[in-house]
Amino acid sequence: MNKELIVQMQSQFDALAQTHPEAADLEFWFARDLQEPLGYARWENFLTAIQRAIESCKTTGYEAGHHFRGVTKLITHGKGGQREIEDFMLTRYACYLIAQNGDPRKEPIAFAQSYFAIQTRKLELIEERLQLLHRLEARDKLRASEKALSDNIFERGVDDAGFGRIRSKGDAALFGGHTTQAMKDKFGITQSRPLADFLPTLTIAAKNLATEMTNHNVQQADLRGEPAITKEHLQNNTSVRQMLGERGIKPEALPPEQDIKKLERRVKAEEKKLEKQAGRLPKPSHEE
Repeated sequence: MNKELIVQMQSQFDALAQTHPEAADLEFWFARDLQEPLGYARWENFLTAIQRAIESCKTTGYEAGHHFRGVTKLITHGKGGQREIEDFMLTRYACYLIAQNGDPRKEPIAFAQSYFAIQTRKLELIEERLQLLHRLEARDKLRASEKALSDNIFERGVDDAGFGRIRSKGDAALFGGHTTQAMKDKFGITQSRPLADFLPTLTIAAKNLATEMTNHNVQQADLRGEPAITKEHLQNNTSVRQMLGERGIKPEALPPEQDIKKLERRVKAEEKKLEKQAGRLPKPSHEE
């Protein structure tokens, strides 16, 4: 997501924020206002995401009524008549939970996850969190593709140790002759930790592409045994390295990133603070 689009979306979401007459320091949003910016064409589909978010709020142990308030609005339709429609008042935390229950492949959802997670909404912090989310997503995809490949080749005569050798040789092809251990030594990574937890998003995505290609071709060509599968994985990593090289990128020359496990813990800690920072919707007057 480029900076221009982030600025544009930030301005849009800022403009939709409301303040409560009984709590001037409390920001909230109307669900109907957020439906289109979050990429939902139909209210029914957006309502499903809201209901999932409410359940998520309850599961976390928080009172849903503090963050989600059902309201009705009177709207004027085409012929001048009026009718009531349902809506929700949403705190920042409620909006965050709705974004969490959306499809992160949609740019508005990915943006909203960062926008509502950060109390100050500073542009640089939103950009930083978006980059973090992209890296976490890329790491999850690589983890899934490696598991799929491991399961696939196990049925074709390759055990866990064999999978480790295949992956290491693939790494050597991707990193210009540097084995997995050589890259760990270069970055100062302990033996017990995966190399991918310290790689930048681009390199993680490159490893994932090569792994997905291997998994596909192993099945398509019905490859069996460690030698044949190793050859396939080497070719795919070599091809990905060549593609990167054509754009002037050498994976082994890219600097390491912060330990992704530490970043995951930081994100979870921030999320725990978010519920308190978001404030609570005042009780409706009829409940006082």
